[in-house]
Amino acid sequence: MAHNIYYNGQTQRHSFFSVQEKAWHGLGTIIEQHPTSAEALRCAGLDYKVEKRPLFTLDNVNFDLQNAHAGGIDHDLRVSNYFANIRTDTEEVLGVVGKDYQIIQNIEAFSFFDSIVENDNSIRYETAGALGKGERIFITAKLPEYIRVGKDDLIEQYLFLTTSHDGFGSISAAFTPVRVICQNTLNAALRNQKNTIKIRHTASALEKLKQAHQLMGITSRLAEEMENLYTHWTKVQISDKHVKRLIEIAMAPKSESLTSLMEGNRDELSSHFIKTVETVVEFAFSAPSQLEKTTRGTLFGAYNAVTGYFQNVKNYADTETRFKSIMTGNAFARAQVTFDLCNEFAKSGASMLK
Repeated sequence: MAHNIYYNGQTQRHSFFSVQEKAWHGLGTIIEQHPTSAEALRCAGLDYKVEKRPLFTLDNVNFDLQNAHAGGIDHDLRVSNYFANIRTDTEEVLGVVGKDYQIIQNIEAFSFFDSIVENDNSIRYETAGALGKGERIFITAKLPEYIRVGKDDLIEQYLFLTTSHDGFGSISAAFTPVRVICQNTLNAALRNQKNTIKIRHTASALEKLKQAHQLMGITSRLAEEMENLYTHWTKVQISDKHVKRLIEIAMAPKSESLTSLMEGNRDELSSHFIKTVETVVEFAFSAPSQLEKTTRGTLFGAYNAVTGYFQNVKNYADTETRFKSIMTGNAFARAQVTFDLCNEFAKSGASMLK
């Protein structure tokens, strides 16, 4: 699997750092002590600035291709209301944006996390990096507490921040719980709460601090609810037959497939869908993380089967594709569908899977 971590030819370094453990294909800088945000920026190669510059195109009437190749372009036209976002250290184009787009520098984005970390010395930056040419950046900070499911199954709590310079997407900060045993993210919007907040590019320091407190409040509530709910799911038994059925419904890619599945018209299901379900089912019944006391034959294990497949089995084109799928894309959507199915199963039993 490709990693898509940015490689800076000038510094001959990948734009990534992690604390103590090698990650992301062993690339980037490994450090021993948890850094400040400024140190994290430097270690991850994110201490660059971005500028908006005017866009130009060629005048076709006077354009001479041979002269252009020789560097003699005298007739260019300004593209109104559009600009290129440029990394000033490498002069690479990160994206095309409109006139009203406001750049938020990496150090400014990270200042949101500083407002949290400075008020809680137990929170530690663990990873940061850049994807593509540096158009998307991210940083994670680990919270000190664990969510405990059963006696020994631990879920680590992370805060995750990402932003981009390509004109797509805002600054987002999220609560991201990660199951230690198999390192799969357990995204779920409990009781319709959102575990992500959007941060305006123009937000003041005071507004960022208020939003930081809002995120910590969301985190605290979600962590408590998750611990109670997942512990309850470990006590709900589910048969192998019903695990497979739940996986089939959760993995159905569109309404037509779900209709065929529910009506028993299996001949209409694609071979790709059938193969994917078989792979998820195999993971559900054979992966070491699925054979724990909390997961073997339990509803919690059924939920982990789907989230674990997307993060430990499925192949992605590159790390950025994986990142987008798990955080906001198809993997996140499938996890949410699975969560809803498990929640309903816990209330209604196997009858809802017929």
